[in-house]
Amino acid sequence: MKRRDFVKVAGLGAAVSQALGGQACLERGKAPFSKKEVAMKLGFHTDAFNTAYFSFEKCLEWAKANGVHWIECGLIDGVSWIHGLGYQPHVAMYEDPALLRKKMEGYGVAFSQVDAAYPLSGKDGPVRGVPYVLNAIRWAKLIGCPCVDTTDGLHAPPDLKDAEAMEIMRGCYEQIIEVAEAHQITINIEPHGYFTTNPDRMAEMLAFCDSPYLRMNMDTGNTFIAGRDPVEFLKRFIDRLNHVHIKDVSESLAAAVRGKDTGIAVSQCALGDGVNADNIRLCLEVLRDHGYTGVLSMECEGQGGPMIERSLAWMRKTLAELQIPIEG
Repeated sequence: MKRRDFVKVAGLGAAVSQALGGQACLERGKAPFSKKEVAMKLGFHTDAFNTAYFSFEKCLEWAKANGVHWIECGLIDGVSWIHGLGYQPHVAMYEDPALLRKKMEGYGVAFSQVDAAYPLSGKDGPVRGVPYVLNAIRWAKLIGCPCVDTTDGLHAPPDLKDAEAMEIMRGCYEQIIEVAEAHQITINIEPHGYFTTNPDRMAEMLAFCDSPYLRMNMDTGNTFIAGRDPVEFLKRFIDRLNHVHIKDVSESLAAAVRGKDTGIAVSQCALGDGVNADNIRLCLEVLRDHGYTGVLSMECEGQGGPMIERSLAWMRKTLAELQIPIEG
């Protein structure tokens, strides 16, 4: 496969002035580097600022002030009053992607992924989820974002057998991947729900389509809260990996719901402060040894800045200890 031309991103410097296109995103899971030479990219999900009622541009300001060059946000397929008033840190797809891309370049920030994770496992998956993801693919292509995140529902659909829900999702992904291939946008499946946090089901889902554009977004927090071993989960799917969510879990939350829930909306715990910190560190070692050079997207409550800034400091310290350079 040939790489697309890299997209120039203002303000990143000579070493990291690239926002990766779809083909490049496929290839960045492996690199012919030694352990000490493997550089990863550090980003964050704007969910961190949901409770602070930041606008997306305020998230860009935070990223620039803290030297973070990769961002991930949710996509809104329509009009929302709270977003329109500037109180939501996500992006509506009516916003012009060319103009937004120009604005982001001014902050030295590029998308690593956009989040279109409407649950595809229920009866409304084909009706609501598929059109949403298809619109997200087209929008991502226009703004130069390489990946779109997808998932299933948190719980088993109450009116479907598991096999029926899996067949619904198979049909959804067949439609989605046809469009994704045409636009050269990678579709990531995130472990976040009833099916996707089950590694055997995740394996089935990644086999829905024989396409290099269907890959996985690892989430260290969701796999842990679902009662799985994040390190073993990552190892099983390392060759299908395309993007990573780094999420810790507080001791109290783990005691209350681990093995009962399948996903965390936003972790109320800074990275490094929870009971999942050792697993995160081990996952980073696995990624380093495999040659992963993609994005590590931090997911946690930001408290308007202080908590995500602690997370950022912990990530930089941990990556340095593991001899993993940060690109940018």
